[in-house]
Amino acid sequence: MNKKLLISGAVLGILGIILGAFAAHGLKELISEASLQSFETGVRYQMYHAFFLLILGSINGVPEKSKKTIYKLTLVGVLFFSGSIYGLSTNALTPVNFNKIALVTPLGGLLLIGSWAILLINFLKLKADN
Repeated sequence: MNKKLLISGAVLGILGIILGAFAAHGLKELISEASLQSFETGVRYQMYHAFFLLILGSINGVPEKSKKTIYKLTLVGVLFFSGSIYGLSTNALTPVNFNKIALVTPLGGLLLIGSWAILLINFLKLKADN
């Protein structure tokens, strides 16, 4: 599981850098400033969760079952949260109407919050070092 977490974190990080560069250089002239800021929010949260998965894959003390749940919640959360923001931000550039999926954004946010909450619960269960 740790290897899967580390690989997924690295992939999210790579994609986040690519998407951030694309926003800064490719989208800057094509979408509004507000849309560009929204796109950058999606990138920022994707990067936060790339680091989250890298850290989770590097620590001990969290049971495998919890890591699997956190992993799934994080991946789906990033897809829903950041992915929907990417679509909504570039809505004017595509024939697809991403406004229909706008409600997916807060659902993704809830999944991300849930992944952090599960991690917190596992940390609270750890025995204190003497």
